[in-house]
Amino acid sequence: MQARVETGRLESHTTQWNATGQRTLISLSFLISTFVSVAILLLFMVQSERLHHWFVIPALLCGILIGIDAVDWFRNRYDKFDPFGIIGLLGYHFFFLAPLLHVYWGYYPFFRAPLSVDPRHWLGMMALLNIGGVLIYRLTRQIRWEGNRARRSIWQLSPTRFAIFLVLALIVSALLQTYIYAEKGGISGFIRAYEEERARAFEGKGWFFTISESFPILAMMGFAVIARRHAFLRTWGVLAIVAVIFFALQLYFGGLRGSRSSTIFALFWATGIVHFWVRRIPRPVIYMGIAFLLTYMYVYRFYKHSGSEAFQSLATEEGQRRLERYTGNAMMYTLLVDLARADMQAFLLYRLNRPQCDYDYAFGRTYLAALVSVVPRAIWPDKPPNKAMEGTQLQFGKYRYRGMKTASACVYGLGGEAMLNFGYLAVPFAYVVLGLVTGYTRRWILSLHPDDMRLLLCPFMINFSFNFLVGDLDNVMFFVFKNGLMPSLVLLAGTRRRWLTPAPSAEPASTPTNRWIRDLSSPPKHTPVPEG
Repeated sequence: MQARVETGRLESHTTQWNATGQRTLISLSFLISTFVSVAILLLFMVQSERLHHWFVIPALLCGILIGIDAVDWFRNRYDKFDPFGIIGLLGYHFFFLAPLLHVYWGYYPFFRAPLSVDPRHWLGMMALLNIGGVLIYRLTRQIRWEGNRARRSIWQLSPTRFAIFLVLALIVSALLQTYIYAEKGGISGFIRAYEEERARAFEGKGWFFTISESFPILAMMGFAVIARRHAFLRTWGVLAIVAVIFFALQLYFGGLRGSRSSTIFALFWATGIVHFWVRRIPRPVIYMGIAFLLTYMYVYRFYKHSGSEAFQSLATEEGQRRLERYTGNAMMYTLLVDLARADMQAFLLYRLNRPQCDYDYAFGRTYLAALVSVVPRAIWPDKPPNKAMEGTQLQFGKYRYRGMKTASACVYGLGGEAMLNFGYLAVPFAYVVLGLVTGYTRRWILSLHPDDMRLLLCPFMINFSFNFLVGDLDNVMFFVFKNGLMPSLVLLAGTRRRWLTPAPSAEPASTPTNRWIRDLSSPPKHTPVPEG
């Protein structure tokens, strides 16, 4: 096997690559990204003198570079679920908007008040590292390892086997979720246990949740298979009802134990299943979905912070005032901590560069600990601690870590975990992983046949790729096993494999078009319903 780098970009999923057109497209998207980013920055600077600082220059460059993909997504150069476009949208906030918002609002949850240092300096230093990271990401995502591509497989539906294994999995997951509620004294007891003990109430239940909380996605997969055969199930009215039912199921199966991410990932997956297998989802629906997710994250933070009491307090004037004071911080937290890591990573960079820093690098230990994090403690009681040990030592001091009960629960992101292990100079090179994973995911999706049941897993793979940006490796491992295990097993058991051979082609070997590549810009093969 040998590596080669693709030049150009996919004009259309069924056309050849045009190198000249590619340069023109990239130039236009680059100009739009530059214009929009500069306009946003000037608007911020007019509104606040805090933005009159050198940190805005590297932040602007990050925004321009990653914004090219966001512009291509808005210009419909990418499919709505193209991982390049999704990383571009998320990255634009992650690398550019979040640092500006931190300074504009003066919101620094990790730089403790009163501030002894200027966070803007370290946001700027982190942005300089991120420039290299974005460039490396854009380069490495084009690398592909060529092997024997003479044959490709398709996972075809085996209706009887799929129905049997799907129904069995649904029954087992429903029974297990019922058992979990019964053990805590019903739904009210489950919520009370969360309010009193938080995550400690569910220790040792990880593998239980892996099975029980798979019910909504499994049910959605079953609906998608049926809907592809019946046109009336593909109407927007039916799909809207299904979306509401799915959201309610997701709240019942896991949404009450304080994990926003599990519900958000499931909603993304369900939407992707409809898009890849049932009918194309238009962009206005995508925009409404993003608005709904942001609203859900904001509202759910009240429950995560105070349990059901947060909503009960709305009935009293004092509770409303307390909630109003908390509201501003909740919105900031959602945008700047849940969806970005700018302040955290800048703080880690500051701590590493203190003259009195006594931190010992992990040298890959957090990655090894993440790989074994999915092993139950019942099997391995003395598992090595995850990145919480190094995170606590770097944030608060070498000897402040006293076990998991006193450890920091922060998520550091791809660049942050690289600093914990190898120092800040490793940050740009960590984005090699993001580039390789995202590039492979995109090519894998494009290689699937229109009738390949693995299309139901495409949203999961896309989610997997952008988890590398905002999460740590243990979060990625948890996501893979928690969300992907049961659906993958059902698909594996309910399909049969068939090998395909591409039709002879006169195209040159360097052309990236394959005869079995699915046109993601057109409706699915068995879906006569138009997009609008």
